[in-house]
Amino acid sequence: MSFSNPHFAEPHWLWLAVVGPALALALFEWAARRRRRQLAEIAAPHLLEGLLASHSPGRRTLKQILLALSLALAGLAMARPQWGETSEHSAATGEDIVFILDASRSMLADDVRPNRLTRAKLAIQDFVQQHGRGRVGLVAFSGQAFLQCPLTFDYDAFRDALQAVDERTIPVVGTSLGRALDEAAAAMEKNQRRKILVLLTDGEDLEKTGVPQASRLATNGVVVFTIGVGTPAGGPIQVLNERGQVDTVRDANGQVVVSRLDEQTLREIAQVTHGAYEPLGGLGEGLGKVRRVIETGAYLPHLSNARKLGVDRFHWVVAGLLVLLVAESLIGTRRWEKT
Repeated sequence: MSFSNPHFAEPHWLWLAVVGPALALALFEWAARRRRRQLAEIAAPHLLEGLLASHSPGRRTLKQILLALSLALAGLAMARPQWGETSEHSAATGEDIVFILDASRSMLADDVRPNRLTRAKLAIQDFVQQHGRGRVGLVAFSGQAFLQCPLTFDYDAFRDALQAVDERTIPVVGTSLGRALDEAAAAMEKNQRRKILVLLTDGEDLEKTGVPQASRLATNGVVVFTIGVGTPAGGPIQVLNERGQVDTVRDANGQVVVSRLDEQTLREIAQVTHGAYEPLGGLGEGLGKVRRVIETGAYLPHLSNARKLGVDRFHWVVAGLLVLLVAESLIGTRRWEKT
């Protein structure tokens, strides 16, 4: 048994341990005086000694002391004495998760099938279906970022907003991770729920604002998990031309534009916010790993609701209280008679 950190969990009850016995002893003394006056009224002084011959003042005093001590122990028990320590980990009932989906043209590369954007949308849909708790929101971005679905428990509405996202959702061309993170953070409410951002992109941060913005979010307790969509080898970007036919994006020199996954930027964003980076993979298994991490909190010790608690020891005091009450009830007020 550990005796470290002795204290009272509810010390405001200690008054009973001090005031209770004092009031009880005062009451006993007042009652004794009343008895003496009443006896003096019904019997002459020379007859009182005979009437009280079988009474034991010492045994009555002992009973009163035991009762006073019982009140003191009752006050101590209600103050909940504790010593030793234990840890309590409360499980999170849910968290706010905002998905940040890259909707730039580079997400039309086909190094994952059918293309990066479609594979990312399918992975998000699987995540929400299997996670099934907490609120979810959606931000789409390219050169600018816009909130597509505010935080909600309505997963059907979220899926509708997710399905509506395509390469034409954000008219501003480019890729700005900093603006995307800023828009997602603004969608978060100021409450005690865990705040998690899940960024799905190929990592091509043309404005180089992603890591600085992530560092600022980390100071507010926001955790960012990054998902790399695509492969380091990359792939050509397939778009529909004016005739509705699939065409390959080419540069000014007529060379095929190859979009490659920038894992380094995504790792840095995850690292500064105490999150984790995972490649999405061909079947969305990377986002599945992130889902399990969020559900278990394995890599989120700073978000766990763990606290140190004292160990209640009041049952020892209650046991002493019962012993005193039993002993008091067994003690009479008559003298022992020799036989």
